[in-house]
Amino acid sequence: MLRIMIAVDGSDLALDAVHHALELVRRGGLQATLVLGHVQEEATLLELATQGADAVANASVQAGSHLLASAVALVEAAGVPYETELGLGPVAATLVDMVERCGCDALFIGARGLGGLRGALLGSVSQQLVHMSPVPVTVVKHAEADGQV
Repeated sequence: MLRIMIAVDGSDLALDAVHHALELVRRGGLQATLVLGHVQEEATLLELATQGADAVANASVQAGSHLLASAVALVEAAGVPYETELGLGPVAATLVDMVERCGCDALFIGARGLGGLRGALLGSVSQQLVHMSPVPVTVVKHAEADGQV
């Protein structure tokens, strides 16, 4: 059975990637376990100094679980097998580590679909993943992005 990592950050863009994977399972007959992965960026020194490492770690886990909730609800409603993974660090590099650690065969990520100069200037986790990932990456463009300049 395939294992597909889906990058989830609580946004509609991430949910587009979840919907795409669920559509492949439903209509395409794909047999897969979805691994819903969320990455929290590391705390600043100020956060660590004022709140303490344990409090920051607990807040990160709670925030990650909250941001995964919508994706988990979609996958559970569809009856598709899934797992969740939380990581801490730079988003693209941490997702690549999670893909490798979890034995995933593919990675799905939602994107604004900016492309061109705007995308290059703003940077893009999806672009970084296309270059860094050891497995195929599917970038799911947001439906509204098709008509934007």
